[in-house]
Amino acid sequence: MTLHRRPLGRGRFVAAVSAILMLAGSVLPWFRAGGSDGIPPLEGNAFEGPGIIVFLAALATLALVALPYAAGDRPVALDRWWAYAIVAIVAAVALVVRVVAIASEAGGLATMLPDRAPGLWLTAAGVVGLFFAVAEIYGQRRE
Repeated sequence: MTLHRRPLGRGRFVAAVSAILMLAGSVLPWFRAGGSDGIPPLEGNAFEGPGIIVFLAALATLALVALPYAAGDRPVALDRWWAYAIVAIVAAVALVVRVVAIASEAGGLATMLPDRAPGLWLTAAGVVGLFFAVAEIYGQRRE
């Protein structure tokens, strides 16, 4: 019996790093309003509204990256570019819906500046990275 490990590939590596960025950004603040002149700050993160879908998409991405290694030597039908694309599209739509909700409820776009909402920007970078990973996986030749 020999141990054969599949190479991860650049696209799946970018997808894993993007998912980790999305997970880290999910726990950081996505908006901050108030907090001056004795007013307590109003903060929120990904675990409110459709933001939770972005968190779940990050977990699904990590599961897709790990799936071929868990299945053994046989190929997995779900390990294709379109599976990553579906997860990326769902995450992007949920992120946009959450940003629109924050802008309309929490006080506008000023509450989502990078110094007040590092989690939102980190998560957005992860979602964009996931689209780059989809393009890279699509461009790879299947061996």
